[in-house]
Amino acid sequence: MTGSRKKTTGALIWIIAGIAIGVILKLFVLDFLHISGTSMEPVIHDGSTVLVNKLAYGLVKPGSRDFFIQWSQPKPGDIVIYLHDNKIVIKRCAAVSGTRLDYSDNSEYSLRVRDKKITLTKEQYELIHSSSYVPDGYILALGDNYDHSIDSRSYGFVSVKNIVGKVIGK
Repeated sequence: MTGSRKKTTGALIWIIAGIAIGVILKLFVLDFLHISGTSMEPVIHDGSTVLVNKLAYGLVKPGSRDFFIQWSQPKPGDIVIYLHDNKIVIKRCAAVSGTRLDYSDNSEYSLRVRDKKITLTKEQYELIHSSSYVPDGYILALGDNYDHSIDSRSYGFVSVKNIVGKVIGK
């Protein structure tokens, strides 16, 4: 084998290794996501890009909703990425398993989680008011822009198994 052929083979091996490492990092560790929508404003704007840590809560099996190993759970305040109706969704974890939920149906429908009062439509109230606590294995996920967010108020609690990462950079 000539010297130039060895150099070409060596460079090709490095290129293939680099591509393989990049694919592994994107699948399991970090990802950049482009945001479409205003549900997280003013924190995250429509058209911005966020950095997602896919290892924040555990190592997810590719093409599955199960973890190889799970070492953490979402915490209130975390901005999480999860799958809903086969779409990637970004919302804030407002409450975790076991958190008490207080509802009001007086003059307006609302939900109180700790010190936050969240307005609800009658339909949203009817959907979730039967749960006085966030169920085990679920979170209450809400957009920061309540008036322009389709979130747990509209489709119920989010399974922790559906969470694929945590936003770590905006």
